[in-house]
Amino acid sequence: MKRPTATTILCLALFSAAFVAGKGNPAAPDRPDSLPSVWFYTEGIKQHTIAGDTSRAREYFREAIRRDSTYAPAWYELAGSLVASSPDEAVDAARRACRLDTANRWYQQFYGQTLLMTDRYGEALKVYRRLMEENPKDPDNYRIVAALYEQRQSPFQALVTLDSAEVRFGRIPLLSSMKRRLLVATNQIGKALDEARTAVEEAPYEAANHVVLADLYAADKQDSLALAEYRTALAIDSTNVQTLMSLADFHAGRQDYRSLLSVTRRLFLSEELPLELKIKRFEVFTSDTRFYREYYFQLNDLASTLAIRYPDDPRVVELYAGHLIASGELEQALSLYKSHLADQPPVEQYYRMVIDIESYLQHPDSVDRYVTKALELFPGKVEFHISKGHVMNQTKQYGLAIRAYRESLRYADTDSLRSVIWGMIGDTWHQKALGNDSIPEEELFARAKLPGRKGRSGIDRRAMKECYRSYDRSLAYWPDNTLVLNNYAYFLSLEERDLDRALAMSSRVVALTDNNPTYLDTHAWVLFKSGRLDEARKLLQKAVALDGQNSPELMLHYGDVLHELGEQFMAEIYWQRALEKGYDPQPIERRMKQPAQTKPVE
Repeated sequence: MKRPTATTILCLALFSAAFVAGKGNPAAPDRPDSLPSVWFYTEGIKQHTIAGDTSRAREYFREAIRRDSTYAPAWYELAGSLVASSPDEAVDAARRACRLDTANRWYQQFYGQTLLMTDRYGEALKVYRRLMEENPKDPDNYRIVAALYEQRQSPFQALVTLDSAEVRFGRIPLLSSMKRRLLVATNQIGKALDEARTAVEEAPYEAANHVVLADLYAADKQDSLALAEYRTALAIDSTNVQTLMSLADFHAGRQDYRSLLSVTRRLFLSEELPLELKIKRFEVFTSDTRFYREYYFQLNDLASTLAIRYPDDPRVVELYAGHLIASGELEQALSLYKSHLADQPPVEQYYRMVIDIESYLQHPDSVDRYVTKALELFPGKVEFHISKGHVMNQTKQYGLAIRAYRESLRYADTDSLRSVIWGMIGDTWHQKALGNDSIPEEELFARAKLPGRKGRSGIDRRAMKECYRSYDRSLAYWPDNTLVLNNYAYFLSLEERDLDRALAMSSRVVALTDNNPTYLDTHAWVLFKSGRLDEARKLLQKAVALDGQNSPELMLHYGDVLHELGEQFMAEIYWQRALEKGYDPQPIERRMKQPAQTKPVE
């Protein structure tokens, strides 16, 4: 804090002119004044300290300097008014004040501070060394000089400075801490230990001193002595957070994770450690799946501790529910979320999670109930309108699903989201076109040869037209919607119509994505329908390898392409694999009875 100089106090006592308002250069009073610079300086002080008008104060200080460029107090105050807005100008003004009044230590200290603020550490070191010599009774000058030496990578000179301070002032905790750190940095662990042991002897009941000594023993690989000092520190204060944190770091460094988690539990029980840090620590522990699995019971204890201590904090509810979900305890997580649905104000995320879990557990009635309640509480949330559509879709109420999706469009605020919703509408029309048949859609399209709107075991062509219209609207909002492009191309290929357009769309999907087996399969199938068998075979071979032979549709398609290429033996192998993966037996049996194709002549 700056002290007013004797001149300042005198001026404030002698000059009580009214504040000068308005813009432009300030004017001196009409009456004769033998000290015009002092008057302007005083008015600047008033504007700065009383009126809080820094800009106007600068005008007065500059006018005082214009009238008397050797008036050091005006330079000093000008520097102070420029620190926030123009640090470099503040340095220049502070330098002028120091040169004009070399005996004023306040000016020198402020000059040093401005140099530090502008990262001019070399110049700052010279200023503070001079201050240290002129005012050797201020330990803060020693601290700053030592820090500047360290910043200039001169740790030994910093240590010499700190030794001088210790000789003059005795042990000061902050300077002693700097000294120990520098001794460790210069590999003088023995000296650092001597310093720490001396501190313990001087104040044996200070837990912090034992922790410092323990940390140094740990750095010197003297683990048994380190643990003894940690135990002594905890005996003095068993709940000290800094002691527990240091002990936790010690166990982490030794990869003794059981001991680490045991200490962490004590930290989680402490009221002094902020909840944010507890949550962050838990997230670090659970970020590694292998670690999570190996130390599940200890981590479960930590999560339970937080849930008990902070039962209503939304962050802890999310953390504990996430832990339960990761543990496979979906029903418990669901119960936890449901128990907080009555919280006030209602929490949107809790409803989302209840709906998601109930959907995963295939409880459509419950999903419908909670979606309806969520819409009552959050009518403008597009996610809940979409969830309503999902519920209706799951229960095969396709008309209601389409209505819910269309309602959600009212709340969609981006073109990409509108595209996604129109894609959902198109998918629902496709489901409606298939009806409730359990036959694979490829078979339905193959059998849809009867005249009329819908034949037996066929598809609803009017619904398929609505599907394509919805996809067109989706792509109008977002031309690179890969899911819509993929489905559109695949359905066109099943109907064997607009194959050039289907090929363009599936090619675009493959270009936009990175070796997705499903998208490769669609592109290959369109190629197959277009008669480009060799290209289809190569793509399907790649897709099968990437998929790990898990998809029955992929196996079926690969078998179909191999059959058309005359490789009947391999085709039957892949058809059989499709059957083993759960594909409908009837289409497989029919394929097996097909006569072998003649292998195309190369």
